[in-house]
Amino acid sequence: MQICIPINGDEGIESQVCGHFGSAPAFMIVDTATGSCRAITNNNSHHAHGNCQPLAAIAGEAIDGIVVGGIGMGALMRLQQANIAVFRSEYPTVAQTLEAFNAGTLRPVTPEGACHGHGHQH
Repeated sequence: MQICIPINGDEGIESQVCGHFGSAPAFMIVDTATGSCRAITNNNSHHAHGNCQPLAAIAGEAIDGIVVGGIGMGALMRLQQANIAVFRSEYPTVAQTLEAFNAGTLRPVTPEGACHGHGHQH
């Protein structure tokens, strides 16, 4: 399974998870079976509120799920419409997030748990 995790910068598996999906400088694509990972730049990180284009940012990537610290309602709905599962991570690194994902302890993000603005209140 391939998951996508928003990150603050590319430090491999020890990259810091970004607190918000759409504003992340980069995304880490992680193979959950092998732990291999590679970063891709988010060319859409400076968008107007509500105008995040999450599928454009990860276009061409075979993604089965997204694991986020936070995500806005618009991005959440677009991802769900594309049948991409969205989970919440409260862990600081990709490595810890991957461990929790593989253990099955991450919760799905619901509309009630989406951010309501760029203050990122959950």
